Amino acid sequence: MKYAFIKAHQAVFRVRVMCRVLKVHHSGFYAWLKAPLSNRAKDDSRLIDLIKQAWLESGCVYGYRKLHDDLRSVGETCSPNRVARLASIAGIKAQIGYKRKAGFYGTKPSIAVANRLQQDFKVGLPDHAWVTDITYIRTHQGWLYLAVVIDLYSRRVVGWSMQSRMQMDLVLSALLMAVWRRKPEQKVIVHSDQGSQFTGHEWKAFLKEHHLEASMSRRGNCHDNAVAESFFHLLKKERIRRKTYATRKDARDDIFDYIEFFYNPIRKHGNNGLLSPIEFEQQTIMKRQGV
Repeated sequence: MKYAFIKAHQAVFRVRVMCRVLKVHHSGFYAWLKAPLSNRAKDDSRLIDLIKQAWLESGCVYGYRKLHDDLRSVGETCSPNRVARLASIAGIKAQIGYKRKAGFYGTKPSIAVANRLQQDFKVGLPDHAWVTDITYIRTHQGWLYLAVVIDLYSRRVVGWSMQSRMQMDLVLSALLMAVWRRKPEQKVIVHSDQGSQFTGHEWKAFLKEHHLEASMSRRGNCHDNAVAESFFHLLKKERIRRKTYATRKDARDDIFDYIEFFYNPIRKHGNNGLLSPIEFEQQTIMKRQGV
C-alpha cells in the first residue's frame, strides 16, 4: 500500500522524500515498479480510475460511502473498505465542514406560533411539511442572502430566492416559487425560525392566502429547524467554501447550479436511501402507479 501511495503521488512529491517519510527504501519501490502487476493490482488500478471519475462528478465532495454506492450502481461488487483504501491511495477525501463550537445555543421557548413539527422531520407524503430559512454568502460586492424552502419528504429544495438585502420579499419569493412549482392540494405546514421575516404581517397574510399553516422553532434553538440548517451546511461545505465570489452574480450562478443541477437531481441523500431528492420522488410516483 505504501508503494502504491508513492506511485500515485510521484508527480507531486519526490520519490526519495516519500520513501524516507514512509520508512521504505527507494530501491524496493523501484523493484516493485518493475515487477509484473498481479490481477488484484490491475483491478485496483481500474477501480481507482472509476473512483476518481465518480468523485469528480460529485464536485469533489463524496466520501468513500457514497463513492461505494456509485460503484455498486454501475455493477461493481467491491466492499466499502476496499473503496476507502483505494480512495486513500488516490488522495481522495470527503469535504469536511465547519465544526460547531461548544456552548449553549437555546433560550426559553417563545409562544409566537406553535412548533407543529417538534423536531419530527419524518413525513410520509410529499408537500405535507416544508421548512424554510435564510443564510448569507460573502462576495466582494457585499452580502448575498439566500432563502430556501425544502420539502421534508424528499429533502428537495422546492423554492429559493437570492437578493442583496434581507427583506420580506426574499422569503416571500422563495415561498411563492415553492407554491407555484408544487401546487399543493392540501394544507402544508411551513416551518421557520422566529426571525423578523417570518413573524411579520405580510408573511402571515401570504400563508393564509395560499392555505399554508405556520410552525415555528423555539427562539434561539437551531435544532428545531435542523433540516434547513443541514442543507446550508452542505452548501457551504461542498460549494461555497471552495470558492471566492467576485460578484453577487457569480455567487447566484454558482448556487443556482448547486441546487438545480447537483443537489436536487444528483446528490445522494441518506434520508432517501442514497437516492437524490428527485430520484426519491420519482420512485414514489412509480410505486403509486404500480410500476
